[in-house]
Amino acid sequence: MSTTERPRILVVGGGYVGLYAARRILKRMRYGEATVTVVDPRSYMTYQPFLPEAAAGSISPRHVVVPLRRVLPKAEVLTGRVSTIDQDRKVATIAPLVGESYELPFDYLVVALGAVSRTFPIPGLAEQGIGMKGVEEAIGLRNHVLEQLDKADSTTDENVRRRALTFVFVGGGFAGAETIGEVEDMARDAAKYYTNVKRQDMRFILVDVADRILPEVGPELGKWGEEHLRKRGIEIYLNTAMDSCVGGHVVLGNGLEVDSNTIVWTAGVKPNPALAQFGLPLGPRGHVDATPSLQVKGTDYIWAAGDNAQIPDLAAGEGKWCPPNAQHALRQAKVLGDNVISALRGFPQQDYKHANKGAVAGLGLRKGVAMIVIGKAKIKLKGRLAWYMHRTYHGLAVPTWNRKIRVFADWTLALLLKREVVSLSAMQSPREEFSEAARPVEAPAAQGQPGFPADKIDRSEKAKAS
Repeated sequence: MSTTERPRILVVGGGYVGLYAARRILKRMRYGEATVTVVDPRSYMTYQPFLPEAAAGSISPRHVVVPLRRVLPKAEVLTGRVSTIDQDRKVATIAPLVGESYELPFDYLVVALGAVSRTFPIPGLAEQGIGMKGVEEAIGLRNHVLEQLDKADSTTDENVRRRALTFVFVGGGFAGAETIGEVEDMARDAAKYYTNVKRQDMRFILVDVADRILPEVGPELGKWGEEHLRKRGIEIYLNTAMDSCVGGHVVLGNGLEVDSNTIVWTAGVKPNPALAQFGLPLGPRGHVDATPSLQVKGTDYIWAAGDNAQIPDLAAGEGKWCPPNAQHALRQAKVLGDNVISALRGFPQQDYKHANKGAVAGLGLRKGVAMIVIGKAKIKLKGRLAWYMHRTYHGLAVPTWNRKIRVFADWTLALLLKREVVSLSAMQSPREEFSEAARPVEAPAAQGQPGFPADKIDRSEKAKAS
């Protein structure tokens, strides 16, 4: 960490908004005009719309993340957390991955912590649930599902087999519908290589408390998406909550009970709870309360955007807020970066205003829904064409040309080659086998038994010779 007399712009969070805002600031900034410092517990940004495809093996996990230090070479990147912020002194407390916490002064602050999974006090959820907010969870889910197929193929216990082949997904928004669509597609392909597992042996269940899935694309396309998933053998229970999942025994509000090793939780997000330690004005749902210029209310040196902020949607009308999606996050980050530079130079702020351009969702290979807004017209697409729109939009939206090229290369190879269906579950505990081999072996009571140490044999023979 450098010490400098230049003004410091502290960016808290290296996600979508943090990365793009920092890039914009560095691009607009004159040489030596300020120091940009980015703090995040991870040294990379995750492009979350690609997580379902990463879970299905359509995209390499390395291509879903963007290394911060490589993309922001002119910025300081600190791997750690901002635990508290003292607004009076303009000092942030940094908790690094290792070592003692320390204070870091700043002149301008960008709050881009994003969101975390929104959960409820459901018995068993913390122990059994699998989230889908990070690439680690996506790859873990992929390995876990394939491991369940391995178990089912190898066992003769019907209860173990049924439990392994039952997959429960909670949440029918973008994350839930896309994830179950991609994972079911992968499992269907994988079943071709198993002797004792067929697709009809598997049970996929999607649960949501709402009365429809995919609300982001409207009721018509949402209904089509629901019917499409049902035709693929996926059970969908709407207006239904999960009451309990203790020990993998899932109890739904409609009375259905099943045993499952796989419970995927995608039931929405909430602002990062760390915001409560920053002393910022928060809205009713915990978001940072910001003005249309993305400045935090009551301040002239703090900005917030993305999933952790409530931003008035000027294009939608009075009382509306910008939805938490990548479309708004990207554009907010650019306006935020420009406004930070304007504040640095004493210029007025610019309001954020962006009309919704639609939404796209992929439901597996060559399957999707899309709603494209052009002016006042809404173009609704479904099936293969919508899937192409989904891939085109996100392929161009992922940060850096390096990642764009790698992602399109993954997709091109997937069209020519068969999908990889190998489980690498051992990666979650890579030292386990070595630790087992290196564990000291207790010496048996008598010589000649298996495992008797060679040095004791040598000492015994020397004693006889003397």
